[in-house]
Amino acid sequence: MPQQTHAVVVLTTVATADEGIALVRALLDRRLVACGTLLPGGRSLYRWEGKIADEEEVVVLLKTRASRVDSIADAFRELHPYKVPELLALPVAAGAEKYLGWIASETTLALA
Repeated sequence: MPQQTHAVVVLTTVATADEGIALVRALLDRRLVACGTLLPGGRSLYRWEGKIADEEEVVVLLKTRASRVDSIADAFRELHPYKVPELLALPVAAGAEKYLGWIASETTLALA
């Protein structure tokens, strides 16, 4: 039976897979996330500086704990390539016990 959790999925986007890989590796090195999944082929349409932008992007899903979100936001100020990076923390209502335990163990000794 899935258990309740303090896990979150942090959603962000970057322009290229290389930018996503660099960001995820840096967050992994700091033990702020347990995993980052890159989903290439995203397309974002949004209003920016009074104009409609239409950009290809890579969606990045970061698996971590809610207690690490503030540290991830701090790290984004240093590492994220965008001026205004997307950072949305989506709560995980329930999940597989072993997976949730792995997320917790991988983010326990955060270095940020």
